[in-house]
Amino acid sequence: MVIAYIRPDKNFAPAHEQLQLINSYAVANNLIIDDEFVDYTSQNKRLQERVDVTRYFQSKNRATLLVYDVWVLTTDMEDLIQMFSCLLKNEFSVHFIKQSVIMTQESSVMLVLGLMDQLRQKLQSESKKVIGRPKGSRSSSKFDVYINDIITFIKDGKSVSEMARILDVSRSSLKDYIESRELKQVAFGSLLPETPKDAEEQVINTITCPN
Repeated sequence: MVIAYIRPDKNFAPAHEQLQLINSYAVANNLIIDDEFVDYTSQNKRLQERVDVTRYFQSKNRATLLVYDVWVLTTDMEDLIQMFSCLLKNEFSVHFIKQSVIMTQESSVMLVLGLMDQLRQKLQSESKKVIGRPKGSRSSSKFDVYINDIITFIKDGKSVSEMARILDVSRSSLKDYIESRELKQVAFGSLLPETPKDAEEQVINTITCPN
């Protein structure tokens, strides 16, 4: 089972940007997404309060999990340790799209520590910035709820006019949405940069030690 897990965060990448890269990654790697979990739980809540999330993952076993970045799972280091431990215990294969790495029970300890340290550095960096929407991020759109349908329509070769009729929306607005979200590139897996051969080594090399 292939699961796309998305967690919007106003201080990081919004849901539609995560979904763009996840869909493009799935297409490029011949993966068919069976289920999509969008977690709208408040970012301030700890793992023990995210009951829907913990129950969902506990009900799965040996699944393939597609996640945009480490912070999507949690922005709390203690919770991250627990999530990593439980996902690996349940034999999940976790694909981190941004880093181009896959974490499994067979992964090296250094890769796991590297992913954890990337989150630590990210949180440390963000704490020094003014809270607000990230520079260059896009606001949400009324079309976001149709994004998977639109990607499927594009793969099927439907025109923008056909899609607009099916969704009962404005053709010009839909065309602008498809172009701004680069959904044609997403649909055919061309949005992703080339995966580096030493992706795991690059993650490990980002680990920083105190002076």
